[in-house]
Amino acid sequence: MNFFFVTISNKSVALKCPSVHPLFVAVALVFIVLFGSLLPVFAQGNNNPSGFALPRFVSVRADKTNVRVGPGTQYEVAWIFVKSGLPVEIIQEFDTWRKIRDMDGTEGWVHKSLLTGRRTAYIAPWDAAAEIPLRARNGAEARVRAWLTSKYLVSVDNCDGRYCEVSVQNPSSEGRASYSGFVEQTTLWGVYPNENFN
Repeated sequence: MNFFFVTISNKSVALKCPSVHPLFVAVALVFIVLFGSLLPVFAQGNNNPSGFALPRFVSVRADKTNVRVGPGTQYEVAWIFVKSGLPVEIIQEFDTWRKIRDMDGTEGWVHKSLLTGRRTAYIAPWDAAAEIPLRARNGAEARVRAWLTSKYLVSVDNCDGRYCEVSVQNPSSEGRASYSGFVEQTTLWGVYPNENFN
């Protein structure tokens, strides 16, 4: 048996260890030196090209946006967004390409230049019968300015974790052209529960 002496907090401790062949020690040291130097490279592999956290919500920048089956123009177009401002969730990044998910759960790849950090959201797309109050202030007692139905698209200005301040366009000729106010954050697809941002 060989003994190794280890100093811990200014005290030496003797450890018993069976004999180790010098070749084994040499191979282990080479392995540590070669692959230990690659650890920072592997750690960098976990960083996204954009430097932003995943997943995250953004919106579609252009009226015509090709969504592809893979990250590059050599891949087929899976479908096309035909309206700007629609919310999508970025779930993966590869170079300048972003894998997105729409509100129906469909996934595809879009070039980053076709997306914007402007936040938008859908009102309760999971409930076709939803009627969500747009309130004058962020509280359940605040006056209702309008009722928003399922899949209504809103622009999101900020969220405090409970309520989001939003603005909406009125497509009908009745009433005002636009409204702004507050909706409960849990009624939106396009923001995360308890997410805070300005």
